[in-house]
Amino acid sequence: MTAELVRGQNHPLSQSRLEIRVSAGTPVVAVAALGDENGRIHGVEWVAHPGAPTQPGLEVSRQAAADHRLAVDLDAMTDAVHRVGVLLALPAAGGGPGPARFGAVAAPFVAVTGLDGDEVASYTITGLEAESAVVALELYRRQGAWKVRAVGQGYTGGLAELLTDQGLPEAVPLAGSINEAVARGLARSVQAPPSRPSDGDRSRQTAAPALGPDQGGTAPQGAPGPVPPAYGGQPSGGPGQSGPQPSYGGGGAAEPSATTGGPINYSHPGRRNSAPPPPPPTAPPAQPGQPAQPVAGDATGWSMEERLYNQVWGMFEDLARSTAAYRSAVDFAESRMDKELEQALSDPRSRIGGQGDAVREAARARHAHLVDQAREVLDRDIAQLVAEADVVEPALPPAFARWDNPAWHAYRVPMEIPMALRLGDLRLPEADRIRIPMLLRLPLERGLWIDSGRADSIDGSFTDSHDMRRLAMDTAVAHAARLLAVYPAGEFTVHVIDPAGSGTQPLAPLTGTGVLAAPPAQGAAGVTDVLSRLTQRVDLVQMALRGGAPDALPPGFDTSQQLLIVNDFPHGFDDRAVNQLRYLADEGPSVGVHLMMVADREESSAYGPLLDPLWRSLLRLTPVPNSHLADPWVGHAWTYEPPLVPAGSQVLHQVLTQVAAARRAWNR
Repeated sequence: MTAELVRGQNHPLSQSRLEIRVSAGTPVVAVAALGDENGRIHGVEWVAHPGAPTQPGLEVSRQAAADHRLAVDLDAMTDAVHRVGVLLALPAAGGGPGPARFGAVAAPFVAVTGLDGDEVASYTITGLEAESAVVALELYRRQGAWKVRAVGQGYTGGLAELLTDQGLPEAVPLAGSINEAVARGLARSVQAPPSRPSDGDRSRQTAAPALGPDQGGTAPQGAPGPVPPAYGGQPSGGPGQSGPQPSYGGGGAAEPSATTGGPINYSHPGRRNSAPPPPPPTAPPAQPGQPAQPVAGDATGWSMEERLYNQVWGMFEDLARSTAAYRSAVDFAESRMDKELEQALSDPRSRIGGQGDAVREAARARHAHLVDQAREVLDRDIAQLVAEADVVEPALPPAFARWDNPAWHAYRVPMEIPMALRLGDLRLPEADRIRIPMLLRLPLERGLWIDSGRADSIDGSFTDSHDMRRLAMDTAVAHAARLLAVYPAGEFTVHVIDPAGSGTQPLAPLTGTGVLAAPPAQGAAGVTDVLSRLTQRVDLVQMALRGGAPDALPPGFDTSQQLLIVNDFPHGFDDRAVNQLRYLADEGPSVGVHLMMVADREESSAYGPLLDPLWRSLLRLTPVPNSHLADPWVGHAWTYEPPLVPAGSQVLHQVLTQVAAARRAWNR
């Protein structure tokens, strides 16, 4: 049962891995700060904020949004940490339009939940007026156990005043860097895609759709609210299991919004134009009684790329909602049949003769009728989505497209970074005809773990360890090649650690075309060299940013995004190297250094607690189709299909050859 707290009240916590959910009437900045036993914050490295979203045991969003999900792992806290404060602030001037005080909007609501989504405690922050920042609540350690306390302490001076009151020496510059991160677009405020209009109309043409039940009607029975999931959520047990789990770190998806109205902000982070985006293309008139003809790019957005991105989100939302409604209807039919049978057969007289058989047949007939009705509705929705996918898929740009899409044959090295990257496809067992592109926002906010352990694919075939290692490296190479292809020349660099040289054949597309920064590092010495250089890079960039002098980096410093592919882990790694990997996974993304692990979780288990934080911090993917990704929206276990290059295709070699040529020209 949820404890509804009032200001100053506390409640015990029985779980160590938690999620803090924030809902506000306007976009807010969410910050999590660590404190000692006196509540003092010792330095900026004790604060997770949009500019540095991950700290040990903490992960917050880069976005200023009306809804946030903060991840907290209390077991990962050091002994020096006794408090975890959840801080909310209104974006400062330049961080986006909005109110200047909390008193002008609805009272923020904060909930502490377990990984299963069940609320442990909640707190509505009332009584705020002129304050623009507030300590919402704090988790604190008392006699070896953790508790949550509702605080609600507001500050009219914003984040700077709040952090100063928490004892942080660098309060003013840190508050400035947080506001700057929000203002310059590190914290995008793109919210949910528009909900599906009524009567099966898929046009999504409203410029400012309301968030809530379908326009002109009500949400399907049993369907969830309109909060979209964040790609990358995964059951805590790892691949091969199912069940709802939130996506820590955003997984590349837009920050959800659970507001019940108001316009959706589809503004591009690099634009400051306040004019509304151009209208999307209109669908041709539908025949009477027929659904609207689908059109590629019919969502709201500044560009066709942004429209297609939001349209894919709409398709994901529609499929999740329709499937949830179908499953709810089936559950209701089964529950009703069980209840009817129980009531009818509780009378001993109905168990004699043919009366009991008649009751059973009637109950089963009603059950079958309800299920058939639900299936008919689902099939209609799926047919509509299939028709939409048929026009959307060919229109996708290379960053969103499958490797077999003709868009890759017209590929040219881009001049700008795209909004997102396709990591594969998602589907549900009830809707096997439709695949939804799994799009991950760029720049990357977390690394990837490609699981090379033995697994059963979705078709029931068993894949042995040797094949899985090969498939895992093929998947990693496909992901790396796509990242190289969608970044402008010279803006993305790939390093490879292959201690035993076992990945030579799968790595051939990267090594043969010359797109790698250097040949794959081998042996313990190679591991040490690459990890030392990348950790030093992270330290150097962090010092420059914290010192307020990002332009003070050494002459000739490579400012491109960096990706490290680690194959055959843990071979060639000692405890120091594992700690360096953890450091890169935690600190690297905020300064453009990203990690892609190709490893078997079971083979790596010898490291125990040393490896667990690394395992949890990365988005885990499988190289074979498998139902192991769960969204936190409705808890569906989605079947993930990796984006492998078709057998015999030369598209990967052709694309990487162009990337290598553009890189050489850029280096001249």
